[in-house]
Amino acid sequence: MGSAAGREPDLRLRPQQPDEERPDSSSEWDDWGGEFDPQAASEIGRLLIEADGEVVGDVTWHSVWYGPTPGSQAWNIGIALVPEARGRGIGSRAQRMLAEYLFATTSVVRVEASTDVDNLAEQRALEKAGFLREGVLRAAQMRRDGRHDLVGYAILRTDLANLSG
Repeated sequence: MGSAAGREPDLRLRPQQPDEERPDSSSEWDDWGGEFDPQAASEIGRLLIEADGEVVGDVTWHSVWYGPTPGSQAWNIGIALVPEARGRGIGSRAQRMLAEYLFATTSVVRVEASTDVDNLAEQRALEKAGFLREGVLRAAQMRRDGRHDLVGYAILRTDLANLSG
């Protein structure tokens, strides 16, 4: 990861090529301990994160619904970075870029994210990206060692417009 000292790396989000593997970006927050639901996995959108031409992780999104009408749809996003890319502002920028992309290419008014209550780095990254903390989702996620509380965040289309202009 060779960006010059003091310079933010050039960042872009791009599709994964069919023969391309994702980098190992696992962390303590990813110890799922169970099998993945192939149906759910097929409904997840994914873009790779490139920093100065090097793949350093990925961002994902999936649909969530708060009612039966199209206007009740939102996106829930996630991110995974290789250890060398963490703590450099890449996560904040990539999540902001993904929110901008989803607002530009879909009609949703809400993009949300959640993270473990103890994952303070990701909480800071989401806030830096413009997401607002909404509250704690008790026992929302199951991992190998049991149920975990998550902190919920969201950014609205109007929030992004206010931040941008």
